[in-house]
Amino acid sequence: MSRGTQLDLFATPPDRRRVGPAAVGAEVAALAARLSPRIRLGTSTWSFPGWHGLVYDRPVTEAVLSRDGLAAYAAHPLLRAAGVDRGYYRALSAGEALAYAEEVPADFRFVVKAPEELTLARFDGHPRTGGRRGDNPRFLDGGFARDTVVGPLLAGFGDKLGVLVFQFPPQDLGTAGRFGGALRRFFRALPRGPLYAVEVRNRNVFGPVLAEALAASGALPCLSHHPSLPDLRTQAEITLALGAPALVVRWNLGHGLGYEEARGRFAPFDRLVAPDLSTRHLLAELCRAAVRERREVFVTINNKAEGSAPHSVVALAREIVEGTAEE
Repeated sequence: MSRGTQLDLFATPPDRRRVGPAAVGAEVAALAARLSPRIRLGTSTWSFPGWHGLVYDRPVTEAVLSRDGLAAYAAHPLLRAAGVDRGYYRALSAGEALAYAEEVPADFRFVVKAPEELTLARFDGHPRTGGRRGDNPRFLDGGFARDTVVGPLLAGFGDKLGVLVFQFPPQDLGTAGRFGGALRRFFRALPRGPLYAVEVRNRNVFGPVLAEALAASGALPCLSHHPSLPDLRTQAEITLALGAPALVVRWNLGHGLGYEEARGRFAPFDRLVAPDLSTRHLLAELCRAAVRERREVFVTINNKAEGSAPHSVVALAREIVEGTAEE
């Protein structure tokens, strides 16, 4: 047996070690202990090298974190949920979902984005969609969603599927009534049990018709802090979010920035560059109100909200528990 093979039996090269969790301070542990178990906070995804010392024990590449970082992420006491935004570009298979589920504790939940193939009414020739143009035959296709998206997710995630979010990008959705009717038909075709949420980026469909359609469908509004939308309080009031079975919020962007502008300003996402105290305070109020109504709460935060999603999670937890918004 060669010397190299013998070494492989007894030692793992430093760059091949499993990514471990960062040490967590006493304050963070105390916040986690005081936070309601109904509230699950998390980030939009977990593969950011700049989070070493915050979430991970050492700096590694994005590719390594994408493949091996989830267990360390889920060891953080405040990170009890994670977004799976990659689902927007391609539906996850049952095997992929199962691999994620096996990395996390039993009470951990995933907030998964459904593929845009279900939420894009027309193709515009973008390379991501293969250059296709014209009407999308899969738009709000309930049978396709049931068999290709929901079924595999349930098979893989099981109870760890927290929410399946259908995000509708800015586009012509027709009138609120037409869109609401399409949503009702769509959700009637999906299996009962999972929490489904709808996030829209068109202000013209916000209103009582959308709220009624979601309530009748058993679907939830997904509140989104995004420059194209009203503020979270207005969204919650219009969509009757606090009356829904669960509160779902995605804190995507802050300070009116676009994604690329925010990325350039905030990378490597290791600190709060632009704290948004008013949004944090409002979001904490909504979380506390939902818990008072005995609702489950799912909040995922993007790095591009304040500069570092893990820091935002800690700051939001502190605001929920203590009622103080500090930089």
